Amino acid sequence: MDYDRIEKIVAALNNPVRRNILFWLKDRSNFPPALPEHSDLEGVCVGYIQEKAGLSQSTISSYMNLLKQAGLVISERHGQWTFFRRDEKSIQAFLGAIGKELS
Repeated sequence: MDYDRIEKIVAALNNPVRRNILFWLKDRSNFPPALPEHSDLEGVCVGYIQEKAGLSQSTISSYMNLLKQAGLVISERHGQWTFFRRDEKSIQAFLGAIGKELS
């Protein structure tokens, strides 16, 4: 993992709400059940993330965009809904890279 990518991730994690979002996304049960028509989709609707965080739609959109640009989450659009899930492979790569850098 290159230095610029590490810096993007560190910047994205430099906010307690964004870190909470990543933690919440580890377990789908941290959110209300998906609507029946979305039950087969991975991830969590951005509206549920907004509701749990208690922040405005624009703030959550900005936060999710930062997390996505850093490679920490993956988004999928289904109709008018956007669903987010963690990018576990990218998170593990970051943890390995930062571990090497700090050891």
